Amino acid sequence: SKPWIETSYHGVITENMDTVLLDPPLVALDKDAPVPYAGEICAFMIHGQEAPFEAVVLNKTSGEGVLRAKGLVDCETQKEYTFIIQAYDCGAGANGVSWKKSHKAVVHIQVDDVNEFSPVFREAVYHAAVTEGKIYDSILQVEAWDQDCSPQYSQICNYDIVTSDTPFAIDRNGNIRNTERLSYDKQLRYKIMVTAFDCGQKRATESVAVHIDVKPVCKPGWQGWNKRMDYEPGTGSKQLFPKMHLETCDGPLSAVRAMVELQTSHIGKGCDRETYSEKSLQKLCGAASGSTDLLPAPSASTNWTASLLTDSGRDSDLIFRFDGRQASNVPERVVPQNLTDQFTIATWMKHGPSPGLRAEKETLLCNSDKTEMNRHHYSLYVHNCRLVFLLRRDFTQVDTFRPAEFHWKLEQICDKEWHYYVINVEFPAVILFVDGVTYEPYLVTDDWPIHPSSIDTQLTVGACWQGHYRLLYRVSNPRFTQYFRGSLSGLTIRPGKIETQKVISCLQACKEGLDINSLESLGKDIKFHFNPAQSVLVMEGEDLESVNTAMAKVSYINSRQFPTAGLRQLHITTTVQCFGEDICISIPDIKAVVIVLPPSEPRITIAGSDRLVKPSADLRGAMGVAPFKELRITSTVTKSDGVPFSAGGWVHRPGVLEVMHNLDYCDVLVIGEELNPEHESLEIHHSSLIGKHLDATNSTSGISIYGVDSMAHYEEALRQVRYRNWRPATLTNRRFRLTCSELNGRYTSNEFNLEISVLHNSAPVEHVNHMAVQSQYMRPVHHPLMVHTLNSHISGTPPAATVVIVICIAALVVIVVLGIYRLHSTHQDGSKREEDGAKDPKMDWDDSTLTITVNPMEAVEEVVRDEEEEDDEEEEEDDEQAGDMSAESGDSDETEEEEDEREVKEGKQKSKLEWDSSSITY
Repeated sequence: SKPWIETSYHGVITENMDTVLLDPPLVALDKDAPVPYAGEICAFMIHGQEAPFEAVVLNKTSGEGVLRAKGLVDCETQKEYTFIIQAYDCGAGANGVSWKKSHKAVVHIQVDDVNEFSPVFREAVYHAAVTEGKIYDSILQVEAWDQDCSPQYSQICNYDIVTSDTPFAIDRNGNIRNTERLSYDKQLRYKIMVTAFDCGQKRATESVAVHIDVKPVCKPGWQGWNKRMDYEPGTGSKQLFPKMHLETCDGPLSAVRAMVELQTSHIGKGCDRETYSEKSLQKLCGAASGSTDLLPAPSASTNWTASLLTDSGRDSDLIFRFDGRQASNVPERVVPQNLTDQFTIATWMKHGPSPGLRAEKETLLCNSDKTEMNRHHYSLYVHNCRLVFLLRRDFTQVDTFRPAEFHWKLEQICDKEWHYYVINVEFPAVILFVDGVTYEPYLVTDDWPIHPSSIDTQLTVGACWQGHYRLLYRVSNPRFTQYFRGSLSGLTIRPGKIETQKVISCLQACKEGLDINSLESLGKDIKFHFNPAQSVLVMEGEDLESVNTAMAKVSYINSRQFPTAGLRQLHITTTVQCFGEDICISIPDIKAVVIVLPPSEPRITIAGSDRLVKPSADLRGAMGVAPFKELRITSTVTKSDGVPFSAGGWVHRPGVLEVMHNLDYCDVLVIGEELNPEHESLEIHHSSLIGKHLDATNSTSGISIYGVDSMAHYEEALRQVRYRNWRPATLTNRRFRLTCSELNGRYTSNEFNLEISVLHNSAPVEHVNHMAVQSQYMRPVHHPLMVHTLNSHISGTPPAATVVIVICIAALVVIVVLGIYRLHSTHQDGSKREEDGAKDPKMDWDDSTLTITVNPMEAVEEVVRDEEEEDDEEEEEDDEQAGDMSAESGDSDETEEEEDEREVKEGKQKSKLEWDSSSITY
């Protein structure tokens, strides 16, 4: 018979175990039992797709068996197995012949799970952001998973926050919420640690970090900008807001308008401008020459501004402040006598309203009668915040009613800010320029011309001169009236010409302002506009991203090589327009500052030869001498450069760098007595200044070269300065001091002192005897080499030896003079000679032994001989003149062509008479 088994089995096996629990148990029955072999069960066979199980017979007689795994069973790999099993009897004999097998039974085995894995979070880090002041049901959800196969161990049943004392909670589904209202000001970010548990209460091996950022309540406005930006001189254009963007809180926008304002009213005269003198600026801008500076820096020649108040600390910018009590009379020598029909008045003015004084005139400039009368010929004044220019022509020029007063009403006049005013007069037309913008007068009044008189006029600044004042039948002394209250700078008047628009724009141009980097990269929908001074920039756009890009390109630029250091304020105002509304979002204003760092101060150095020795003939020459021919001007700055350090890192050490910049004046001052214009001068030829932005003025105290130009041009000009002295007989030396400046004295050079020593020349005196007498047919020639050697020897002789030599030469000259005088007397008076013969013979000259040699080739004209005899008589009376002759004879190295003729004449006079001193009897 065939063995019999159940038709199906259900089993359970725990993973990582090998025994399978079957239901029902594995038992095979055979009807042939208890017949040996035929009634016994020998084997169980499993049929399936590589089922990892085997069936083993435990008892052949009873047919019991067991099902077990061949290896470890993993639930995570396979949870269930199904296969076929059959039972086999032992057959007919021991050899297993004629085995019988049972029917096929289905075995279904389920693998039981073991909680061997811990929960793992799906993200390494979780991030979330919340808005302050709100309570959230769920800020974010964390999620963990488990590799176990069964629901009991693979499902996550709980989450927990590990970090203590946090205002957050988490539910069993992983949702995190805040338990209290969060504050942006209190804490910007929270970091909490979260863990997870599966349903078998197995905890995650690693907790996960959760970062929660607290955002402020969405407030529309600019974000990503710094309150301070540092600007280093010489760096060009620097972006102010490279990362700034506008937050609109997702509001619908149709247009954005932003205005950036650079506030520089506290810098100089309203902004950073060149601080050169007014004359230098006019020369630099190409203005016509001939202007008169009515408010120059106080000096010996411009002392009328010494009593005025100056505003110090303005970076060498000369500013005069008037408080209603100061005024100054301009000297008559400075005042232009004839303004003609064309002239220009220009000035910088800062003026504000004066409470309680609105009815009074405040005079900037006034030309009025000096005495007797009180007529105003022309004046410029402020009245009730209106600028008025008065111009009354002389009766001799016009005899009809003509325009006389021109009125302008402008906000700039009383806004307490600096403005540049230029009045161009082309009579009868008068035009006003304010900061380069043209304004016509709103009111012009006519008046009669002034009748001619012999009364002198007085030009005043800061008030008007009242030459005649009557009060209750009493005449007071002349005085100032109509005082000005404000600040003035650069007040000039130029007769005969008017200023051009180009020059006016140059004179008032700011050297700092706002800029836009890469204009071509701006969006096509962006519109922008600068004011003339480039201190205000307005930008408009419809797309928010384009506006953000444009604002990131707004820059600050300062083109001065040495800008004024300090703070500049920035102010940004923004308006946002929404669809269908005028203004829907309010954007707060921005206030920031630009700090201009101090520039590296240049050190201007003047070098060259500080002592010149020149013959007097050179000083008398047509060109004179050039004291500064070897002059060299350099300028250096000290920079701190990064240098690699051997141990790593960088070390900053100072380094000296040579820089090139302009100068605005160089003054050569005479040290000691001033120049005497009757016989000496210090000057520069006008041709030396051609092609340069330079001009020069000289006086008895020195020479000044001014104008904004390069150091190289100043070098060239100073090397052409000439000193002449056409009477150098009494001059031993002249000393000069040279100083140069940049930016009107802000940076000055060293004081370079130079001394010119004068060599006084005369023909050398020769000791003549019979042996040294020249042939009467030979013309005496002074060999230059011998003369040079003699001079070199004398110049190198110690002072004591020099005195001895001078005394000896003087004695010899006296003896020669006495001899000549004696001869002359002998020939003139023979009778006197006979009377003298009765006296002591030792006192007579021995005429027989006196030898006189005359060179016939050097015959002197009669006029020259007479002059020589007269000179000899004078020399006999004055020993000092004889000493001068000896000094001249010791210096005979003159080689100039101008002195050749003089030397020949002197040589003839000296060598006309020669004698043998050895034969003279005393």
